[in-house]
Amino acid sequence: MRPSNRNNNEMRSVEIETDITMHAEGSCIIKCGDTHVLCTASVEERVPPFLRNSGLGWVTGEYGMLPGSTSTRNRREATSGKQSGRTQEIQRLIGRSLRACIDRRILGERQITIDCDVIQADGGTRCASITGGWVALKLATNLLLSKEIINSDPIVETVAAVSCGIYANQALLDLDYAEDSEAGTDANFVLTESNKMIEVQGSAEGAPFTRSQLNLMTDLAEKGVQELVINQKNAVKNHNA
Repeated sequence: MRPSNRNNNEMRSVEIETDITMHAEGSCIIKCGDTHVLCTASVEERVPPFLRNSGLGWVTGEYGMLPGSTSTRNRREATSGKQSGRTQEIQRLIGRSLRACIDRRILGERQITIDCDVIQADGGTRCASITGGWVALKLATNLLLSKEIINSDPIVETVAAVSCGIYANQALLDLDYAEDSEAGTDANFVLTESNKMIEVQGSAEGAPFTRSQLNLMTDLAEKGVQELVINQKNAVKNHNA
């Protein structure tokens, strides 16, 4: 039995609440078990210099962990004057993942920044950030549509992310911190609703993992993402109701 007492193919409970902040064009808080992330989408009528006069928009991500989000206080990265390599890696992952689901030509020359702030961490913060980030992005583009700033929906497909791993020689879905810290293999899957892969990050923390174990984790990830997509769509639907 896994430490969380869930079945190997069982997700943590997922809740997504929208309209958390009053200023951002899209916002939500996503709760995956005890991992809670605030996600906002802010629209700017400009693009990075390398995209000027291209007719293309841009989606980028920023990520941070609040000082009290872990069992021991995290020092704010701003106080050290630089971001950690981990933070930069996750920010790039969020941006890549969400750019894969949007038609940047329909978006036009404007930038949407997805800010993901971890309020409480219990494993899977980058996956929760991508999943909640998609909801915030969708709400922001819906607002642009309602104001007739854009003429059609630029969101091509739903995107979500989930972790999987090998723990005690068993493939597990949606690792919490206790499982992640002891897993022999840790992997993150970013998938579309149609099970297309945007990014797969996997590494052996101890013994190498086999192709068959990778296949098992991929199957679990597809199951988990389908469940997350239902939560995402319900959150958007309830917001629009």
